[in-house]
Amino acid sequence: MRAAHDGDPVYERFQFLMNAPALFNAVATSVELGIFHFLADRAEATFDQIHQHTALPLHQLRVLLQAVCSTGLLTRRDGRYANSAVAQDLLASDDEDSWAHIIVGWKEVYYPAFGQMTTALRAGTNTALDAYPGDEPTLYQRLSRNPDLEAVFHRAMSAFTLRSVDALVERPEFAEVRHLLDVGGGDGTTSIRLAARHPQLKSTIFDIPSVSRIADGKTTALADRVDLLSGNMFTDNFPLGPDAVLFSHVLEIFSAEQILAMLQKAYDVLPVGGRVFLYGYNVSDDETSGIFSARLGLYFNVLASGQGMAYPAADYERWLSRVGFRDVTTVRGLPFEHGLSMGTR
Repeated sequence: MRAAHDGDPVYERFQFLMNAPALFNAVATSVELGIFHFLADRAEATFDQIHQHTALPLHQLRVLLQAVCSTGLLTRRDGRYANSAVAQDLLASDDEDSWAHIIVGWKEVYYPAFGQMTTALRAGTNTALDAYPGDEPTLYQRLSRNPDLEAVFHRAMSAFTLRSVDALVERPEFAEVRHLLDVGGGDGTTSIRLAARHPQLKSTIFDIPSVSRIADGKTTALADRVDLLSGNMFTDNFPLGPDAVLFSHVLEIFSAEQILAMLQKAYDVLPVGGRVFLYGYNVSDDETSGIFSARLGLYFNVLASGQGMAYPAADYERWLSRVGFRDVTTVRGLPFEHGLSMGTR
């Protein structure tokens, strides 16, 4: 759903403010690593030169430079980076799909972690996860130990999903889907909207048990068409029977190898002619723009999983083709830097 003030410069400043805490820390990390001074001394530098200077792991440096480029403080032309600058501010409402819920979630879960940014990027792993009890490798698993905070987190996720999901729900491809497998479907927000919009569609939400319990309270009105299946998307088999598989705001969290494994599992359970849908954030092809994508990549690497990013659409298309999907394409330019990549079994 596009915001009522789309195009308004005040709204543009609002958008930047919502992402500013993460991006501010990305800039601060660049200062700590001496990137701005390094570029000032030589006007511009390649990625490899910056890598040699910082000694950061390649993936973490990629994420960091994309973040700073997205602010306008760094530019990238013909593979060379240089200094520049930009700033914007943002504001919020308090409706059901409100930024108030998003802000609370980011305040309670996202932003406290960003003080660990330099440490996490240097280490190449999500060191901020140490603030959460448990020994599981991802934030999503550890949140199950704190149901109140887990509810805050998913309320924020749901609110943001409601603001962006109409671009997915209105796609004509879903008019042909009979049984959708919603992998990592969270509290059911996306499946509920899809089922309400497409009366022929039944959805099975596949997620970890603690998240399924949250979804159980939201799917009652559509209980005959939206069901829940608890499991682990990596260790458990995907259920047989769907004619389409959806990954919405899921694959960004993981590495290329893990993404390929999940796409292979989707391919294996789909019939010939079945469809796969990958919906989520896409950074620009040159990895220099996208403030939402930048915040997300930093959040993944610092706290959530220690890997992943808002990958360019070309990465998803390459992975889909590698697994064996045909007719691979991406719908680009959807709200909030989203894209929808699709393939056919």
